[in-house]
Amino acid sequence: MIRQTLAPLHPDGWKFVVVAGIVTLILFLLWGPWGWLGLIATLWVAYFFRDPWRVTPTRPGLIVSPADGVVVALGPAPPPPELGMGTLPVTRIGIFLNLFDVHVARAPIAGRVAALRYTKGRFINASLDKASEHNERLAIRITPEAEPEIAFVLIAGLVARRIVCGLDAGQSVAVGQRVGIIRFGSRVDVYCPPPYVPLVMLGQRMVAGETVLADREAREPPRSGFSH
Repeated sequence: MIRQTLAPLHPDGWKFVVVAGIVTLILFLLWGPWGWLGLIATLWVAYFFRDPWRVTPTRPGLIVSPADGVVVALGPAPPPPELGMGTLPVTRIGIFLNLFDVHVARAPIAGRVAALRYTKGRFINASLDKASEHNERLAIRITPEAEPEIAFVLIAGLVARRIVCGLDAGQSVAVGQRVGIIRFGSRVDVYCPPPYVPLVMLGQRMVAGETVLADREAREPPRSGFSH
């Protein structure tokens, strides 16, 4: 029961919680109402850096969501040029994370990290498609054992100012493995080459490490749906 209701804190968040807690104590000493505001801010910081447990499907051929959030882009786009995966458009699934979503990023597929490329950029609204091209980002290319290579990109947003990633080129990752965190609002793009078939729709909410984004063995047309 505790595991289902209380999520641990991501290691990157502890320093923010401690700083917020110290500031809150100072505010209480200065003036009580300020202290209560500081306490609310401290609780929100702890909530933002939560790192809940997830149950990840492991069948070969699946790509799972690397982030919590809403699908805001679904269509063809060339992979990030810095990863050297060619210019042929593949299906890009863009997931927007708001300030209340879990911001721990997870590996969408198992394999070897073939490349990581950090690109400096702007901090425009991450829900816009142009954020994929112009914003600060970290592009990651993963090579599975028996499947096509995929790419996913951690993108900073309007408020986000730091992408934290613990991966190194050449290391192996498991599907659903925690790979980093984007602080305070962001976007994650996943590039799925054929024969992967996307199984999500625009506006659909994703759960990192659990929701299946695409299936290499699917034999169905792209899905459609409606909001209600």
